[in-house]
Amino acid sequence: MEIKKKIWKEYFDEVASGRKKFELRLADFEAHEGDTLILEEWDQDKKEYTGRKVETVITYALKTKGLRFWPQEDIDKYGFQILQIEVKK
Repeated sequence: MEIKKKIWKEYFDEVASGRKKFELRLADFEAHEGDTLILEEWDQDKKEYTGRKVETVITYALKTKGLRFWPQEDIDKYGFQILQIEVKK
């Protein structure tokens, strides 16, 4: 399946260069491993697409709705952080 989404200018180059290897998205659409995610650069100041896009493949999708790792009061106090990791060689 092919999915198109906006990506803000400040994150586009990070993804296109391969440095940023994750996306945090509201789970308001279906996404599965193997799906193609096309990220289209969006200028939020001008409220328009820049014309640049990068095609990626989803290799892992974690959906958090219903997960109960932490109490709600801790989530409200600290929020979440997304960590990109690689296995040490």
